[in-house]
Amino acid sequence: MRPTDIETLIGVGRPAISSDAAFAVFATSRPDLAADRAVGQLWRVDLPAGRPRRLTRGVADRSPRLSPDDETVAFLRPDAKGRAQLFVVDVSGGEPVQATDQPGGVTDFSWSPDGARLAFTARVPEPGRYGTVEGRDAAAEPPRRITGIRWNANGLGYLDRPAHVFVVDAPATDAEPFYEPAPALDAIERTVVASSAVALTHGATGWNGVVWTADGTELLSVPETIETARRDLRDRVVAIAVDGGAHREVLGVAQNLSVASVDVAPDGAVFVLANDVGDGGLDFVAPGVALFALEADGPRPLTDPETIDLGEVGSHLSFAGDDVLVQDRARGRVRLLRVTRAGAVTPVLGGDLEVGGHAVARGRVVASVASPESFGELVVIEGREVRSLTDFGAASRARGVVVPVEYEITGRDGYPVHGWVATPEGEGPFPVILQIHGGPYASYGVHLFDETQVLVDAGYAVVYSNPRGSAGYGRAHGRSIRRRMGTLDFFDVMDFFDGVVAADPRLDARRAGVMGGSYGGYMTAWIIAHDHRFAGAIVERGFLDPAAFPGTSDIGSFFGDEYVGTDPMLVAAQSPMAVVDRVRTPTLVLHSELDFRCPLEQATRYYAALKRNGVDAEMLVFPGEDHELTRAGRPQHRVQRFDAVLEWWDRYLPVG
Repeated sequence: MRPTDIETLIGVGRPAISSDAAFAVFATSRPDLAADRAVGQLWRVDLPAGRPRRLTRGVADRSPRLSPDDETVAFLRPDAKGRAQLFVVDVSGGEPVQATDQPGGVTDFSWSPDGARLAFTARVPEPGRYGTVEGRDAAAEPPRRITGIRWNANGLGYLDRPAHVFVVDAPATDAEPFYEPAPALDAIERTVVASSAVALTHGATGWNGVVWTADGTELLSVPETIETARRDLRDRVVAIAVDGGAHREVLGVAQNLSVASVDVAPDGAVFVLANDVGDGGLDFVAPGVALFALEADGPRPLTDPETIDLGEVGSHLSFAGDDVLVQDRARGRVRLLRVTRAGAVTPVLGGDLEVGGHAVARGRVVASVASPESFGELVVIEGREVRSLTDFGAASRARGVVVPVEYEITGRDGYPVHGWVATPEGEGPFPVILQIHGGPYASYGVHLFDETQVLVDAGYAVVYSNPRGSAGYGRAHGRSIRRRMGTLDFFDVMDFFDGVVAADPRLDARRAGVMGGSYGGYMTAWIIAHDHRFAGAIVERGFLDPAAFPGTSDIGSFFGDEYVGTDPMLVAAQSPMAVVDRVRTPTLVLHSELDFRCPLEQATRYYAALKRNGVDAEMLVFPGEDHELTRAGRPQHRVQRFDAVLEWWDRYLPVG
């Protein structure tokens, strides 16, 4: 793959399936260089083996949800100002009808059990901010009074736009759309005129997610209170009366759970994906997300968080009769599991793939998956038979895709380290680039990965692994680096690199570079301070100065405290900034201007120290981008980043 071939990376979102399992609806998304944005539409496919066809023609349609009668699809589409609004369209196609006109954009939604209404959450800005007054830009807004310890979020900005819960009547697909109100009306009046939505929550507390109870009288959501004194990761689940009655607590903070997802089974049973954060409410390291049934006497765990990891990757549920389908991260794969209410677990879909989303009806399962040769496909599962319904990966394969080889190396202390090597065609020897993932509680997987493919196409062998601290190998594996970062993880990364290079004569150990982003940026900076074998390094969006993280990062109030501790000597012993004076490796520092996860200050201070110490260093800062540049940034910026990466390696690690 060349950098511009990111346009062939078609992702498939979480599908929806009709109640009779006769058809499915799903959304695709891909980077488009001409539009310089991600574009995508909704598709419909008849089951079990129909040919997919586009259902909508929007620029970036996503998140389809079928109505209970299977006649209408609700979905999100950006309006003319780029704000996500709720639309509905007939399952046979046609012109979508807009259901909301929210100035802050819709963030989540669900159908009522009778299909008459849609509940949704939407961010509500203060009047006068965020374009609610024509002609007033951000520089003219009044100052913000901040009283909490959380005040911003990566990809969002200030947290002064709480998401509130609304209900709106579902428009008929043959109804007239909203019309632009008369120019004489001011912005606030326009919002009232253009939307019939009823707000069920108000005030400074925001709400995350929305799902109806089985009887349609309440909505379940997770309140997001802004803490004023200390960070607390414990969540509540609250039932909001649709008729405007009092709220009811379904799950309290006394249970010490951080909630990732809530859903309601057809019989009314409530389930959550959640992890225990301890009595202090802060223990999030290798969280061990499990499935819980919320019962009268409290939450009952149905899966073992020590061995089954239901976190992050497509965290959602679907119901197959009395059973629940969930997604489990395991050794670079994401498999689909069936869990009974008694806690019995059986696999539904596994192998060399990563499940990104799923839905089930009448024993028929549809799932979006990624594989070594495809960024996204839709498959249908019936019994033991798995059938692919799409072939979106054909475009990538036509550009050339290398399937990595899997390895497991025994490290210096006898611990097994799992990973992969991707190698160009030919005998070599090839220069080698050591890639390191972010997280640290994340993992490399088996899906088609543009970061690796572009480097292989340029003539480099790429080595990457999931060292201790990574997800998908049991909770103990993930927690092993808590307050000792740069120790066991450093050993694993280097031992894997040394082991696979020694095992393959095509890999040239004398010509090597190292690169990584976020935690991978941390580890890259740590490595080049302790090992001087590498011809060059790329440190990207790195966690580089733990001492400066609190008060600057959107997760600074708890991340560093839990991972590196609070004792100044302990923090310094794990800090790349504390050992930056040892670096001699030529280093390119990549960062995004609006990265609030690992703020730009992390990069600028590190870069300044490198230059002060006489290291050959450069810095590239991407305007308007945040921590997700390589995954969701503007396509033009993603290509420009690849160009800079390849130019750096051509300079310090030439293939020839």
